[in-house]
Amino acid sequence: MCGIVGYNGYQEAERVLLEGLHRLEYRGYDSVGLAIIPPDGQRIQMHKFPGKLSQLNKDLLKFPFRGKVGIGHTRWATHGIPSRENAHPHLDCRKKIAVVHNGIIENFYSLREELMKEGHHFRSETDTEVIPHLLEKYYEGDLLSAVRRTLERLKGAYALGIITLQEPDKMIAVRKDSPLIIGLGEKENFLASDVPAILSRTRKVIYLQEGDIALIYPDRIEIFDTSGKKYYPPAVNISWDINVAEKGGFPHFMLKEIHEQTSSFRNTLRGRISPNKDHIIMEEIGMTDEELKNIDRIYVVACGTAYHAGLVGKRWLEDFARLPVETEMASEFRYRDSIINPQTLVVAISQSGETADTIASMREARLRGARTLTVCNVVGSTLTRECEGVIYTHAGIEIGVASTKAYTSQLAVMCMLALHMAWLKEKISSSSLRSLIQELENIPALLTSILKDTSQIEGYSKKYHRFQHFLYLGRGYNYPSALEGALKLKEISYIHAEGYGAGEMKHGPIALIDNRMPTLGIVVPGKVYDKMLGNLQEIRARRGKVLIVGATEDNSSELPTSDIIHIPPVSEPLSPITVAVPLQLFAYFVGVKRDCNVDQPRNLAKSVTVE
Repeated sequence: MCGIVGYNGYQEAERVLLEGLHRLEYRGYDSVGLAIIPPDGQRIQMHKFPGKLSQLNKDLLKFPFRGKVGIGHTRWATHGIPSRENAHPHLDCRKKIAVVHNGIIENFYSLREELMKEGHHFRSETDTEVIPHLLEKYYEGDLLSAVRRTLERLKGAYALGIITLQEPDKMIAVRKDSPLIIGLGEKENFLASDVPAILSRTRKVIYLQEGDIALIYPDRIEIFDTSGKKYYPPAVNISWDINVAEKGGFPHFMLKEIHEQTSSFRNTLRGRISPNKDHIIMEEIGMTDEELKNIDRIYVVACGTAYHAGLVGKRWLEDFARLPVETEMASEFRYRDSIINPQTLVVAISQSGETADTIASMREARLRGARTLTVCNVVGSTLTRECEGVIYTHAGIEIGVASTKAYTSQLAVMCMLALHMAWLKEKISSSSLRSLIQELENIPALLTSILKDTSQIEGYSKKYHRFQHFLYLGRGYNYPSALEGALKLKEISYIHAEGYGAGEMKHGPIALIDNRMPTLGIVVPGKVYDKMLGNLQEIRARRGKVLIVGATEDNSSELPTSDIIHIPPVSEPLSPITVAVPLQLFAYFVGVKRDCNVDQPRNLAKSVTVE
């Protein structure tokens, strides 16, 4: 996720900004830049670089910037490849206003077209650049007024840092659906997207609230709420050390990223649901509606966790769009003589976009005439450059090696793709489509309720962490959830775990059942509910220990165990999304209890770039 740093005070801003950006490097980024108002106020000093902060440091040693007010940014690309032009800050036409931005501007296409018709010249591919041009358009001697008029035009999420030559004594900050804080000092004040950026400078911070606009001067702060009323929020004293601060107060990146799924899932949906909630908007696919209608077969290729997202996607595409779908491990697909023609769509899923087997599979599919589409989290990665269409998950940087928020964002994309195809092919009723879209939008609230209190899951980890083997069972939509849950336990705790379709349990795995091999069953009300209960009763009859994930509290009395991790009610087709979070938490807490390195499990890499 991108990082923001701002400074207004008595020190040289360059040094403060560079230190703050260095503190945010842990978040991951692909380009960096800063803008400073010089003492003479003649022009904004700006330097941007596609690459690491170390190179920017070297350049500024040769040509240092002077000035007491400035903004800096580390970018993790969402719109446009990593490049000097796409790096932040961005300027208006007259180069008098500079803006840094975290988030996504959903309506930037239409705003960009409007501004270009009015004569504005754009230098980048980013959504952010519409902001300084709107500010230029509305500026009439009062930056705050221009900011307010600009915000009225923006749809999406944004944390903004803004400076201008016209009013060099101030810096403006804005927050909507993206975090932003103000650090308070003596004759100096700071702006940051996260606490680590300023923790070495001050421990007194103000957390901006949704819709706040702040004017930041060296000697004072003025904050206005959504109604335009000035108010004075209390400052918070930060007691964390820098290592804890980088993790947002969480002991590990994995736990932080599990908790970020509420916002990452919402970011994936953002801008892709029509205002009337009657269809999905997927302009990034790279094919016309007519071409998509002609698709008669889909292959989904992926590895590891992304493969499990593909298995769930297969069910959605078949059930909603009535399309035949094969989900295959990329390492197998690339060596098969699959049946491919110009009406075949091959969908590659990869968090990094650099997975070697998935890239090779996609290249093979293109050579054989298939249409290609990538579901990916990293802008400018190899897969995104080589496919006809790209659907970005917008999950934000994921530091923990075991994928968590990237997985649920992949599920969100695959569900939207299935609904979009169903709508185009007229395979779903309007009422069913609206209902599923509404439920999809409600998922973040359900994830919040699961994450509100994780003590029960942590308690079960204490009960089960000493076992050396685990069986995960699921059926229907949640057979892939069993595979993913078992994979998480293997990755994080080094416990041998196997995921199985519960109906297959009697065809071999039941021979392993005893009181030393517990079973985690995924039980969600729906078509296979009774069948799942029957499978788990067979395990109990053989003195096997059973832990259940998924059942609502209303039906606890009919379950064959008292060890139950409840999830809020959700329809069976969308249950793999909500089931994923307690499975991740259980693996995490078991791994911690076994003193494992949950952020960097042994022998694993975040991006598998070799076969």
